[in-house]
Amino acid sequence: MILFDLACAQGHVFEGWFGSSDDYEHQRARGLVSCPMCGAGGVEKAVMAPRVAAKGNQAPSAATVKAVLGALAKAQAKALEGSDYVGPRFAAEARAMHEGATPHRTIHGQASLAEARALVEDGVPVAPLPLPVRPPGTDN
Repeated sequence: MILFDLACAQGHVFEGWFGSSDDYEHQRARGLVSCPMCGAGGVEKAVMAPRVAAKGNQAPSAATVKAVLGALAKAQAKALEGSDYVGPRFAAEARAMHEGATPHRTIHGQASLAEARALVEDGVPVAPLPLPVRPPGTDN
């Protein structure tokens, strides 16, 4: 795993973990890398300060990465408790709540990058989840 500092055209700087530089490039080329703050897809690597370890320059072990991802998955699951999974209807449901057409509740689901951008531009409060979510009733 490799950690990159990334930046969007709006100047937001954030971190992203990738399996390799090639994984980053392939995901970016397919439009899978976007800014978590504004949804912008024009993301590039930002200038990074080098990490100088006190003793050796070791990458985290697979067990460490697995433990961190496991903790992140548990935190995400806790945050989604009581949230309704609305699948591909996410953008429509979020917009309807924002416009007062339906009661407010916590929801999660899928939205295309264009849908997410439109929601953000219209002031609808949305945020990407750090890990994929499987629909209820599917095998884990």
